[in-house]
Amino acid sequence: MAKKVPVVPFKGSFMLTSIIGFFVSVYYVMSLSKTWGFTFAIFFATMFIASLISMTYAPEIKEKK
Repeated sequence: MAKKVPVVPFKGSFMLTSIIGFFVSVYYVMSLSKTWGFTFAIFFATMFIASLISMTYAPEIKEKK
């Protein structure tokens, strides 16, 4: 039986880093080296998908009053 793994909410800076890193690797690194540009683009796209999953399945945090 599969054990349920808790989802940790990431900060907004994690998503911002993934978006900026993706664009830098596509526009700048890809012009220098196709292999490294593709590798970094896949890496930052994976980070972006992880941040979306984190936002979707993370528990809601209640604000203190």
